[in-house]
Amino acid sequence: MAVSKLLVANRGEIALRVFRTARRLGIETVAVAAPDDAGALHARSAGETVEVASYLDVGEIVRAARESGADAVHPGYGFLAESAELAAALSDTGLVWIGPPAAALRAGGDKLEAKRIAREAGVPVVPGGEPADIGLPLLVKAAAGGGGRGMRVVRSTAELDGAVGAAAREARAAFGDERLLFERYLERPRHVEIQLLADVQGSVASLGERECSVQRRHQKVLEETPSVALNAELRTRMSDAAVRFARAVGYVNAGTAEFVLDGADFYFLELNGRIQVEHPVTEEVTGLDLVELQLRIAEGAPLPRLNTRTHGHAVEVRLYAEDPRTFLPQAGRIERLQLPSGVRVDAGIEEGDEIGTSYDPLLAKLVAHGATRDEALDRLGAALAETEVGGVTTNLPFLRWLVAHPAVRAGETTTAFLVEHPPLEPAAPLPQAPWRTPFRLNLPAPAPAPPPSLTAAAAHEAGGPSTVAAPMPGTVIRILVAPGDLVDARQPLVVLEAMKMETPLLSPYAATVSAVHIAEGDHVAANTPLVELAAEN
Repeated sequence: MAVSKLLVANRGEIALRVFRTARRLGIETVAVAAPDDAGALHARSAGETVEVASYLDVGEIVRAARESGADAVHPGYGFLAESAELAAALSDTGLVWIGPPAAALRAGGDKLEAKRIAREAGVPVVPGGEPADIGLPLLVKAAAGGGGRGMRVVRSTAELDGAVGAAAREARAAFGDERLLFERYLERPRHVEIQLLADVQGSVASLGERECSVQRRHQKVLEETPSVALNAELRTRMSDAAVRFARAVGYVNAGTAEFVLDGADFYFLELNGRIQVEHPVTEEVTGLDLVELQLRIAEGAPLPRLNTRTHGHAVEVRLYAEDPRTFLPQAGRIERLQLPSGVRVDAGIEEGDEIGTSYDPLLAKLVAHGATRDEALDRLGAALAETEVGGVTTNLPFLRWLVAHPAVRAGETTTAFLVEHPPLEPAAPLPQAPWRTPFRLNLPAPAPAPPPSLTAAAAHEAGGPSTVAAPMPGTVIRILVAPGDLVDARQPLVVLEAMKMETPLLSPYAATVSAVHIAEGDHVAANTPLVELAAEN
């Protein structure tokens, strides 16, 4: 069945990205928009827009598709992109689902089931089980979804209950599913993923890897292909493992097998049953349009003869509305926007748009291609120098620092990069190669925590009462103290939620709580006073 009218069940830059391919192919486009998102760029850009109560409501997406006369639905990434329920509901109504079948989503998207299938297919997996069996440090992960939501590192038994509670709440808010799993936490691996395409006839193809090791809050900020960590033999072994897993779950359409790489050893993490945020780097080195291939596969066409040889090197960074040091999300109106020329830009916003706290703070992706890795990084650095965003705080200074960092330029980043190299700190030249890795391997350290209120710390030094204020707009979801409570330094006081991520706010020193100014459920602006502290005498 040829697709003639496509509804995109998503928002932001991925909705606009899918619209571009659809229009090129002569396919009509339909957007959906939640009530608080009706003015967003994706809603203004489609051929028509249907309001839905929520991007997470399966019934609303099906209703919107039928009401608009769409014959197909593309889920993008996030929200319901890996929802077997949505895939089944659309298929039951005769609509084309641009993604894998519901059975494959259930098998591959449930991380617990996926690990079992991987083991049976001979694909190595990170050891998991119950916390007592795994030991510390361990990783708490949402069993459904990804993108860093519902994920916590636990380094002591005292942290476990709090981490489980926070991960479950985030998973429920982001994916509607609060189930969790536990894995051994690997301190300094690389994160490498394999892009897959599979058709209904049973053919599965690997389009090569992407290196995604530079991350904050377990979300990627820089991706590239090819990976400097892979030689031909390791690339073949990882690709073969990814293809085996896809065949084992009966996978169809575009998907990504994610691995952690520790030296020459790799472990399967999960299968993302959707297109990825970082898919443009694969498109840049292969010349393929992955969204077009998704559509053709969903229409029943076999995989075309693909030239999987890559050309040159591609690097992508994600421009977010967030503090460049703490990575806390920010809100505001974009008063000035200058995006660069000479590189690919996938943007989800325009000048004048309002950035709120309800959705992911991704503003745009900048993707540079070059004949060599150095050339691609140079082009990306020049593009970042050209970029300007006014009216809302962004991570642009961090991205400029990152792309110029000696460890990034040397290709020596792991998932611990931002622990070992705090954002925006001056970067010293790298030591000689024989002395680099051993010192880093002997420096286990916890992930950076949100800083205490500077207002509180300053007031404490002056000997007076102090205020812990909101570092960003958000919703108060938990209050952990009451007036009169004695609190220790770095004890959590309040938990804020913004963009479906939880941020605990900590006491900057040992003190007595003298006042609590907010209630659970309150929506607060940045710098709103939350808790008053009086220093212990």
